[in-house]
Amino acid sequence: MDKFVINGGIKLQGEVRISGAKNAALPLLAATILAETPITLTNVPNLKDVNTLVELIAGLGISISYSGDTVKADTSTLNNQFAPYELVKTMRASILVLGPLVARYGSAQVSLPGGCAIGSRPVDQHLKALEALGAHIEVENGYVNAKVDGRLKGADITFDMVTVGGTENILMAAVLAEGVTTLRNAACEPEITDLANMLIKMGAKIEGVDTDTLVITGVESLQGCEYAVVADRIETGSYLAAAAITGGKVKTTHTDPTLLEAVLDKFEEMGAEVTRGDDWIELDMQDKRPKAVSFRTLPHPDFPTDMQAQLMAVNAIGQGFATISETIFENRFMHVPELSRMGANIQVEGNDAVVTGVEKLSAAPVMATDLRASFSLVLAALAAEGESIVDRIYHIDRGYENVEAKLQSLGAQIKRVSA
Repeated sequence: MDKFVINGGIKLQGEVRISGAKNAALPLLAATILAETPITLTNVPNLKDVNTLVELIAGLGISISYSGDTVKADTSTLNNQFAPYELVKTMRASILVLGPLVARYGSAQVSLPGGCAIGSRPVDQHLKALEALGAHIEVENGYVNAKVDGRLKGADITFDMVTVGGTENILMAAVLAEGVTTLRNAACEPEITDLANMLIKMGAKIEGVDTDTLVITGVESLQGCEYAVVADRIETGSYLAAAAITGGKVKTTHTDPTLLEAVLDKFEEMGAEVTRGDDWIELDMQDKRPKAVSFRTLPHPDFPTDMQAQLMAVNAIGQGFATISETIFENRFMHVPELSRMGANIQVEGNDAVVTGVEKLSAAPVMATDLRASFSLVLAALAAEGESIVDRIYHIDRGYENVEAKLQSLGAQIKRVSA
């Protein structure tokens, strides 16, 4: 199992190119199932999750190739609608093939993701909405079996809670449904906007893009196109956080400042100088210790839950104290005990964490627990003087492309070692 060995205490300086967004690439890959002619995706990040979904799509019989940052898919060879547990268990986003398969081919058999309880995260919202579109659904032996006679039928659907995956799945299903579908209380993350824009380029009719109400007029078929994945706003924020926690100056390129305003506001509140261009953002901490800032995670356009762990790490060396409230996911403070091993002063009560900043963190061996938590530990190790070891970094490989090479280009002393 790979680990990172990091010698911290170095101010990061330089420029880093941001990859395409994992959370946009995955639904775009699922949407290739809808195209009757070949489709090409560019700016696709080379990540474990992307490779998993490409493998799953290939398993449906679709001709799909992945080279460099480009994926090409041709559905004319599709010969089954089965997504096995062996692949789906490793990644929740695999459930996104359900809507497109049912919409285009009339049936699907997809494993429940991760073997999780169906109500713990809103997979039930996907299924309820598909049933509202006319699909007959049975869940048995860990699989979702979905069928429809003829085409799905448009419906007025209100999600019980804001669900990014649910919005994406039902949006993909509705574009081929007969009639008009209205999705209310829809998520409006930039990655959903990216999906809607590609579907429109394929011939879909979607109104209300960028809002919480989507109106979809179904069409009989969609065609392939060429489409570039949007920049990864979370990767962008993570590298800016690396500048903030080390007192350095980092410029992120090939990104979009408009997707990250809530996070950039917090960096400025910390005392950083943040400069924006059309496709770049630069953060200069000017060798200063950041100020601790409070925030609450909320759906877009507010502060994203996927940046919570990274900002907590920066707060750990901040001046003063701050309260962080996590309102999106339960159990998303699993990085706190590991940060505490490095000397952070963090008290957790329910969904709130109070961070009292310390002047310095101490190098220590730590263990990653999930994707974003893993980057928070890397950040803490970059700030701590001495050698830290971050274990179980397969988590970070799910969402950050070439992470050690990018950090090395900024001056970080980080290397990957195999146990």
